[in-house]
Amino acid sequence: MGEGTWLGQPRGLTVLFLTNMWEQFSYYGMRALLVYYMTKELLLGQAQSSFIYGLYTACAYFTPIFGGVIADRFLGKRRAIIIGASIMALGHFMMTFAPLFYVALATIAMGNGLFLPSLPSQVGDLYKPDDPRRGWAYNVYYVGINVGGFLAPLVCGTVGELYGWHYGFGLAGIGMLIGLAIYLSGQRYLPAEAARSATKSNVERGSFDRQTVLVLLGIGVAVTIFRASYEQVGNTVALWADSGVDRSVGSWAIPMTWFQSLNPLFVMFMTPPLLAWWSRRAAAGADQSPARRMAMGALIVALAYLLLAGLVWFDAGQRAGWLWLVVFFVVFTFGELFILPTGLGLFARLAPLNLGATTVASWFLITFTGSLSAGLVGSLWSRMMPAQFFVILAALAAVAAVLLHSLTAAVDQVDHRPK
Repeated sequence: MGEGTWLGQPRGLTVLFLTNMWEQFSYYGMRALLVYYMTKELLLGQAQSSFIYGLYTACAYFTPIFGGVIADRFLGKRRAIIIGASIMALGHFMMTFAPLFYVALATIAMGNGLFLPSLPSQVGDLYKPDDPRRGWAYNVYYVGINVGGFLAPLVCGTVGELYGWHYGFGLAGIGMLIGLAIYLSGQRYLPAEAARSATKSNVERGSFDRQTVLVLLGIGVAVTIFRASYEQVGNTVALWADSGVDRSVGSWAIPMTWFQSLNPLFVMFMTPPLLAWWSRRAAAGADQSPARRMAMGALIVALAYLLLAGLVWFDAGQRAGWLWLVVFFVVFTFGELFILPTGLGLFARLAPLNLGATTVASWFLITFTGSLSAGLVGSLWSRMMPAQFFVILAALAAVAAVLLHSLTAAVDQVDHRPK
């Protein structure tokens, strides 16, 4: 396997990055159109459309649990990715036919279950256990998620809204096929999979020990609490951007949805210098432990919400300037880059042999539980003043930071054991 030049990472990481980017383009492109398609084209009621949307997105983060087991036990990661991508592309193209709407959603969710845990679990296979680059490889991979998430609403959303919803869905399907083509063409840069045999050695290496399970469970609880705060950017923070922010630039008002693109945009711009900084620290022998890095990220996100709370408090009912919302997203995104990619990478590294996809799937299950928690927390928005609500979000992120920091020694112990 040759060494690449992009950010000093193996060439295989670029293959996985681009595959993931196009998969996210197709996923978020379809999601950007889904509610509008149901209410404007299928003429479904708002309540029913919202329920279908919520059920679909929940399934998208729940099916990977089953897909991860299937990939580890039967198909292998590579075949699971190829089959999953093909099924998802089929589902996106099925969305262009109204009578197949529900079948198409189910098809995409099933394909996602195979694809989503298998692709990131291959990232860790690119490195030796003692390779210092493993710690931030998932930050590079994470950029792909945000590039796709940034482009999808602009491309698929615009085409769907101007030329017809079915064309937008078709573009999402084409994006998925491009990702599959990149993955297939880059096979020579990806590591060979370990044989899935039933020998005693593999059975032992293909199971979790108690300490690792407890560590992963502890991280899962902390990140679930963190996501209850983090996920508000697309919910209550978006509501506040509409009602509490002065979005005017002269006589023109900035569309409120544009602010949602700031998060993926800042991920793209912040990741390279952050990786360079971490690389210099690692070379100097001052690399930060994963749990401590995640705790710092949660604390930075808490500070971002405190910024909003203070802003609302001191403005005393006046609309805040839109530049303050930009500052919030700068701080918020900086914290996000410390915690979420690091957590995904940690789950992948702690996975036993032949259970890589299953372990990564459990990370996406945390996304599922965290999103549900965020929905419960978001229901408090209309019951209290915005400043009080933002303080609660800051407190949740701070609690997650404390929990993650308390896990530092345990995480370091299992992370540094011989693989």
